[in-house]
Amino acid sequence: MDASGRKWQWQSHAWRRDPLLIGAVAWTVFAAVIFIALSPDTATNTLWQVRTFWFFQLPLDGLLAYSSWRVFRVATGATRRFWLVLASAVTGFLCGDSLQTVLTFLSPPGTWSTTGGIVQSVFFTVGLIAIVLAMLFHPHPGRSGRERLAFWLDSATVLVGGGVIAWGFAVKPGEYSRTDMLATLGLGAVAMTSSFAAVKMILSGNAPMRRSAAIPMTFSAGFTMIGLFVAPPAVGHLDAWVYLVRLMPSLLIALGPRMQELIARFDPEPFGERRRKPYSLLPYGSMVVAFVALIAVMPHGVNAQMWGVVVGLGLICVLVAGRQLVAFHDNTSLIDRLDATMAELRRQAETDGLTGLANRTRFHEELGVALGEPAVSVLLVDLDGFKAVNDTLGHAAGDELLISVAERMRGALRAGDVAARLGGDEFAVLLRDCAGPESEETARRILDALAMPVEISGTTVCANASIGAASAEPGEGAGALVRRADVAMYAAKSAGKGTWKRYDAGMETVASFH
Repeated sequence: MDASGRKWQWQSHAWRRDPLLIGAVAWTVFAAVIFIALSPDTATNTLWQVRTFWFFQLPLDGLLAYSSWRVFRVATGATRRFWLVLASAVTGFLCGDSLQTVLTFLSPPGTWSTTGGIVQSVFFTVGLIAIVLAMLFHPHPGRSGRERLAFWLDSATVLVGGGVIAWGFAVKPGEYSRTDMLATLGLGAVAMTSSFAAVKMILSGNAPMRRSAAIPMTFSAGFTMIGLFVAPPAVGHLDAWVYLVRLMPSLLIALGPRMQELIARFDPEPFGERRRKPYSLLPYGSMVVAFVALIAVMPHGVNAQMWGVVVGLGLICVLVAGRQLVAFHDNTSLIDRLDATMAELRRQAETDGLTGLANRTRFHEELGVALGEPAVSVLLVDLDGFKAVNDTLGHAAGDELLISVAERMRGALRAGDVAARLGGDEFAVLLRDCAGPESEETARRILDALAMPVEISGTTVCANASIGAASAEPGEGAGALVRRADVAMYAAKSAGKGTWKRYDAGMETVASFH
């Protein structure tokens, strides 16, 4: 088993044995048993359903706050700021839920429901918005301005999608008060956006928590959305499973920080894995869900609910279209960078790394193409005395000499000619549209350029060379032409070096004894 597998095995073992995690799950199961016991629809049972719901929130809120502050103490940088916001927000949850619990026991029956009062709602709304903003604004290193714009367009799309879902399925105009309607719309939008923000944050490569700890917190937003649909936010008797669904977000969101705290105790790198997913399907999911909502409300005729869904769907389409434009620009930029990279790789593959001239491969490719033209000549240039420079002044000085030779050869050639380094101190020149006499003129210019002394490591060096020239014959291949130029180059060396020779058939006998 590799290191990551052993680490996951240890984490799973620690979570299964942690008394606080076990206690939180057992506490929720106990609440479910009580909700079932209070299922009969009586005034007393309805009252104690609500009291039980709020009372059982408190230990879960306490675990959430305790674990969040513990993680905050060991975090650093942007991760520490995120946990500060989260710990402060959930402490507000605990305060609001505590007050709400007290009020449910002190106020007359029929006063409270699972939606809470003004004070609790303020604590919850402010805290939830702060958490969502902390997730949305959590830094993502390396993200460009266009990527940040795409992220905010995606966030806006999901936010509108949450509102459309709530309006189409959870809100019934005429049955809800304006306050309940706005609260339901806002909670639905924020719940969906929090899920989106959590997923994007986890996949960003810079998450302030491990993915395993973030998963239950993400699911808590899903249960919050389900809770909006299962029953209206009104005072009255509800089924046991409805209360359990509405209590589940408190359990799930409390599990995440505790799991992260356990990870941080022993793992030297306790926060998000460094991985990044370059796309998100959630905004497109919002569009699909909005269409489903439209289909669901159409049988009821044209009314406020249908118009709300239509307007929301229109906004989502506009936002997704804007997101696609950003994606098109990203793709264009990516293609441009890919083309530039491929061009650079091709240049490196065809270029001599030291001198910047064409290498042997490119020279033979260019020569093969040029042989279809009317007049083509080749020069082979071999430096005289290069080994002595290497031996006496060192290889660095030899490299400087080769670079100087390449620069002077470029200056001696015409536009369209190709100079190449074949290897070591051997160079070649491809002369297009060049018959024999013209190639001789080029050879002279190269020799004149190389005859000028060059200062290398404090020593004056003259880069003499021997040059062999050959012109292509009809039907001749590249190998044969280069071989004849090579024969002429050795003939030039035999003639005293520092000169040039053009190939003739009589050189073959001399070359055979070389």
